[in-house]
Amino acid sequence: MNFRYAITLLAVFFLSTFVKAQYTMHKMISVGYTYQNQSFGELGGKLLFLKNDDVIYRLGVSTLMGSTNSEFAIMPKLQADVLLNFQKDVDFYHSYYFLVGAEGTNKYIAPKIGVTLFGILDLTGGYAFPIADLNGKEMKGLNVNLTLNIPTVFIHDMFK
Repeated sequence: MNFRYAITLLAVFFLSTFVKAQYTMHKMISVGYTYQNQSFGELGGKLLFLKNDDVIYRLGVSTLMGSTNSEFAIMPKLQADVLLNFQKDVDFYHSYYFLVGAEGTNKYIAPKIGVTLFGILDLTGGYAFPIADLNGKEMKGLNVNLTLNIPTVFIHDMFK
């Protein structure tokens, strides 16, 4: 298990170095709310990759925290999103993007669709397919996410 984890981490590192050469990369801190048969708070980080502003790719890692069957639970979450907007030469239309993606934890996998405002405020929904129980509760069904993505450049500039 540790060997697979190490190989995966090395692959992501080398692929991100390759992708960074062709795409602009921005780091973001994400804070949000997830409903998956229970309410969970979300805290994590995302990387945003773009070549132009028509198609944007995001990869994220976060932690879901909440109470399930009166016990505190923490789940790691990986996610990948594609933000789409094909309006040309009109800046106002690039204020919103359609979002298609997937997220996975050690308890469920959920494809999702939604909208995002400037890539900062996301509202997504999907359906989760269970992998394992969480404190005796199966994580399946409707999945709703509301996430605020704060660019780290904004935070850095705020404290200058």
